[in-house]
Amino acid sequence: MGIISKLVGRARAMTMEEFDNQVLSRFRSGYGAGMHIDEERALKLITVFSCVRVIAETIATLPLDVFQERPEGGKDKARGHPVHELLHYRPNNEMTSATWRETSTGHLALSGNTYSVITLNGRGQPMELYPVDWHLIFPQRNPNTERIEYVYNDRGKVEIFPAERVFHVPGWGFDGIRGYSPIRTAASTMGIGLATQEFTERFYTQGMNIGGILEHPGGLSDPAYERLKEWLEEKGSGMANSWKPLILEEGMKYSRIPIPLADAQFIETQKFTRDEICGLFRVPPHMVGNLERATFSNIEHQSIEFVMYTLMPYITKYEQAMNWRLFTKQEREQGLYVKFNVNGLLRGDYKSRQEGLAIQRQNGVINADDWRELEEMNPIPDGSGQVYMVNGNMIPSDLAGKKTVKQVPEGGE
Repeated sequence: MGIISKLVGRARAMTMEEFDNQVLSRFRSGYGAGMHIDEERALKLITVFSCVRVIAETIATLPLDVFQERPEGGKDKARGHPVHELLHYRPNNEMTSATWRETSTGHLALSGNTYSVITLNGRGQPMELYPVDWHLIFPQRNPNTERIEYVYNDRGKVEIFPAERVFHVPGWGFDGIRGYSPIRTAASTMGIGLATQEFTERFYTQGMNIGGILEHPGGLSDPAYERLKEWLEEKGSGMANSWKPLILEEGMKYSRIPIPLADAQFIETQKFTRDEICGLFRVPPHMVGNLERATFSNIEHQSIEFVMYTLMPYITKYEQAMNWRLFTKQEREQGLYVKFNVNGLLRGDYKSRQEGLAIQRQNGVINADDWRELEEMNPIPDGSGQVYMVNGNMIPSDLAGKKTVKQVPEGGE
């Protein structure tokens, strides 16, 4: 990251105290169930961790390539372009493409923003992408130029980056510049989940969890009490002794006390919080281990909806930000662009889509090259893909009305 300092054109002076004040004004912790809520604390909830993980890991494993459009139609992978090296293999000297995307998507899902500093070569092409923690950088509008710039705390040194040097993908937010943190926005739900989790933990570690009671009709002498206590601690406790019978003397009785934890509605509260968190991240419950309402048929449809309604917003934002920040205007005009491939995640829906395209093909709506373009394939080289085909037993509707029946002469055949 040392090269980052050399890439900053002119850094406006700002003290660390001023930076901290700016950060506090933008990233104040939420407040729920009597505790402060932030992204790091929310990750202690297994449902939050699972939702962020499944989104980040899925985005990280999708094929991502740079393409060059052909003038006559179609496209080719632009393997020689520097951006292809960054996004397909190695965004920096410390990470693979999957690690960078996983880290960036985790930041985006948790905080509503993801940032990476862009290192450019002498021709203005990106040579390195390095992720930056969302709490160390924030966008602001320069009062003099009215342009967006990024204030970055680089290991205690505050620097100002122009927007061209920062790869920023914001989530949903009112100003369109900085996304809102889902965790802090839903601080109340997070607080309930954390409070329930902490209470349950304290119930087992610090609560008075008496498994049973020994009743004696009279009083035990001190030697008898000590002998019984010593026997219980050595022979009557622990998993190894859990099924051994108790030897009781002098009319002593043993009564077991069940722990009515379910009566306190802990389980119901935990289920409700789990469903609320899944709804916040739009992750189907079965993907975080909740199979209560899962069936063989609805899991497939929920998985497809996960791609359509959960992943596609991330994918679209990534693609548009990459095309904007990682290519020059001239390169975009030349037809360079990046694209994720999600066909592997839509196997169930893929069959239905192919059947629909086949119907269009058979009815002359599309030709083979149109079909191949929709599937990210190049046109057929010999040009035969431009031919439109129809079923042989079909005729135009205007000819159907003109069809005549051959008249047979009277008395003839």
